Amino acid sequence: MNEMLAMGNYGAYVWSSFGLTLIVLVACVIQGINRHKSVFHDVKTRIRAMESES
Repeated sequence: MNEMLAMGNYGAYVWSSFGLTLIVLVACVIQGINRHKSVFHDVKTRIRAMESES
């Protein structure tokens, strides 16, 4: 098990790459969710404004 985690003395590079990739993917998902909420709120506001004009 220890040899597998060490990956031939390159474990620190491999696991840090996996960790960094995971952080970037999580950040992308969070950014996408926040952008979706923002656009949804904007569309809802525009629809309400259009309904109040008529």
